[in-house]
Amino acid sequence: MNNEIYQTIKGRILCLDYAPGCILNEKVLAKEFGVSRTPLREVLNRLEWDQLVRVLPRTGTMVAEIEFQQIMNTFQVRLGIEEMIGKLAAEHIATEHLQRLVKLQEECEKLFESRNKFALVEVDRGLRTILTDAANNPVLKNISEALYDLTARLWCAVLDKGDWKEEVQSIVDEIGQTITVLKSDEKKLGALRRDLLTQHVERITHKFLAAPI
Repeated sequence: MNNEIYQTIKGRILCLDYAPGCILNEKVLAKEFGVSRTPLREVLNRLEWDQLVRVLPRTGTMVAEIEFQQIMNTFQVRLGIEEMIGKLAAEHIATEHLQRLVKLQEECEKLFESRNKFALVEVDRGLRTILTDAANNPVLKNISEALYDLTARLWCAVLDKGDWKEEVQSIVDEIGQTITVLKSDEKKLGALRRDLLTQHVERITHKFLAAPI
């Protein structure tokens, strides 16, 4: 499978550049990426396995709808996963991980004046990547990434309609609190990660349901 094409199309789906329900034209995409339809179909089949698209017989490939209850169920699982990652990361955290967190926070602060959804999602994903790297459990990392992808579109829907600077600030604060706990009492990281995700879910759920979708 062509990973570059996969990551590009997945990024467009997660950031809602490809809206839920839209049909992806294989011929157009194959021409854009300069490949035949065979490798493109491999990518689309992987995205279907990720539950981000649905392959419809005699119709084509449709971007999966945002199913609110499914996302809420996924968040319930993520709460436990996030806490586990925090606990394991706290046991193995190194200076290098802290340095990466500080740099990531600086990158996030640059986004206040740049309304770039993809960049903000990548910062948010980067935070979790640093912690899963520290946790040093590849199975847990793969599960975490898959669950993250299933919930990211709800947040992006809020980014389109909500207060951009408030959302950027929430990520800046999340990284900052994570750094503070790691420097003061790393054993509390698991509980902090669960609490921060709970706050995130409550905030975006309220905004998503309140906004005209």
